[in-house]
Amino acid sequence: MASEFVRKPQNGWVVLFLVLIAQLGTIAGLVWSIYLVKDLGSQDPKFLPGLYIAAWVLANILMLVLWGGFFTLQPNTAAVLLLFGEYKGTATRAGFNWVHPFFNAQKISLRARNLNSEKLKVNDQRGNPIEIAAVVVWRVHDTARATFDVDSYDHYVHVQSESAIRHLASAFPYDANDDDKTVSLRGSMDEVSKALQVELQERLGKAGVVVDEARISHLAYAPEIAGAMLRRQQAEAVVAARTRIVEGAVGMVRMALEHLEKDKIVELDSERKAAMVSNLLVVLCGEQAAQPIVNTGTLYT
Repeated sequence: MASEFVRKPQNGWVVLFLVLIAQLGTIAGLVWSIYLVKDLGSQDPKFLPGLYIAAWVLANILMLVLWGGFFTLQPNTAAVLLLFGEYKGTATRAGFNWVHPFFNAQKISLRARNLNSEKLKVNDQRGNPIEIAAVVVWRVHDTARATFDVDSYDHYVHVQSESAIRHLASAFPYDANDDDKTVSLRGSMDEVSKALQVELQERLGKAGVVVDEARISHLAYAPEIAGAMLRRQQAEAVVAARTRIVEGAVGMVRMALEHLEKDKIVELDSERKAAMVSNLLVVLCGEQAAQPIVNTGTLYT
């Protein structure tokens, strides 16, 4: 497994100044060579003008090689430096830089990126078909791993993210009952998002990638069961509401009877208590307002 280490490049402006001076020197050398060929070439039979020309050509070839070492880096961008296929470090300093001319600088972005996954059809923990999609915010942290340990880190992130989302959906139920403390996809978004981020980091860390955030962006039942599950949810909601109403009504009846007995307002036998409980439950649990009938006689008429 490759490991990143930083290589500090030379300041490009300083090297540019030196290269320009050297370039002016080669031009001066050319002028001097022409002067020597013109004035001394015909006077000195031992003078060899070809040597001066060859030296000037070699000097210009060297200058062309030096010009090839300049490159620029924007903020949050790195350059992986290779020398004949061998990793020689990563340059991260933004600006105008210069390195060995034979280095091959492969630029790689360190900026955060968003991955919006497609809607995936999977089965949740209970076997119900659902549709799920997620947003993953990631960035390259180790340029050496991203370059050498995987063929294409962009493709690797896409494939591993889809696999992690599928695994997450099968590990939790879509929804949980009101009295159930089970972590569910719809009811425990924070816990599920954290679990997705942890799993993605385990998968993508091999490629030198850091996952900054992961969250579910779309969650729904599959179209083929959406209608049935909607009716089921409505029925469960009605049952839950009725249960709360009955619990509240029973508590109010109990409180009324306890106050009547405690304050000795009226004494009721078992039959009258049952009638009172029945009437109160009808009033409290009914969907429509009850129409009271006032009894002007005794309790037993």
